[in-house]
Amino acid sequence: MRTSGKRKRGWLGSWLRAVLIWLVALIAAFYLVSLTALVALRWVDPPVTMVQAQRRIEAWVRRKPYTKRQQWAPLGRIAPDLQHAVISAEDGRFFQHHGIDWKEVRKVVDQDVEDGRLGRGGSTITQQLVKNLFFTTSRSVARKAVEFTLAPLAEWVLPKKRILELYLNVIEWGPGVYGAEAAARSWYGIPAARVNRDQAARLAAVIPSPLRRKPVRMNGYSAEILRRMEQTGW
Repeated sequence: MRTSGKRKRGWLGSWLRAVLIWLVALIAAFYLVSLTALVALRWVDPPVTMVQAQRRIEAWVRRKPYTKRQQWAPLGRIAPDLQHAVISAEDGRFFQHHGIDWKEVRKVVDQDVEDGRLGRGGSTITQQLVKNLFFTTSRSVARKAVEFTLAPLAEWVLPKKRILELYLNVIEWGPGVYGAEAAARSWYGIPAARVNRDQAARLAAVIPSPLRRKPVRMNGYSAEILRRMEQTGW
């Protein structure tokens, strides 16, 4: 009986070690692939993101029509007001942090503790870009943890302006609408280069909930974004 118990424990220990080795190997492979992709993104525009793939699969499962609208626009062809509005709305210290805005993280944690629940994410533009590229919109502690490790890596590999350019070209701005160029044309019938200040604030106000919000309804939040832009000198 004792011999049988030892054999059982020995088999269980071997099995756990094998699982652990495979898990470490998978994590290492994921980070290697992610790093390779980030390096390539210095020069190559991504043909698809995980969020875009998610939306297509969701439409197929629900048997709903789906049309992807996306036109890549270099940063120089996106109105400065739109760039500034998005930064003011989503990540006011974008040019000061290195992927994680620890001041904002502390604010979010303090608010969550006060409310007794998990609330808003406080994600930077870099974290949101990582999410769009490599993950889906589903929320989990594990995904957030990986975001926290990939965002500084993205900042190390990519220049700030390239991160902003990628972000503005891949995020959702409506059902099937991805990127600033498609958003400007879909909502206002103009290219992203011609978006004015008010339109920019309204488009930025849509970003947190792009499948439900519409620029025309964003009166209150767009006014707040305009106020933030003025405070920062934009």
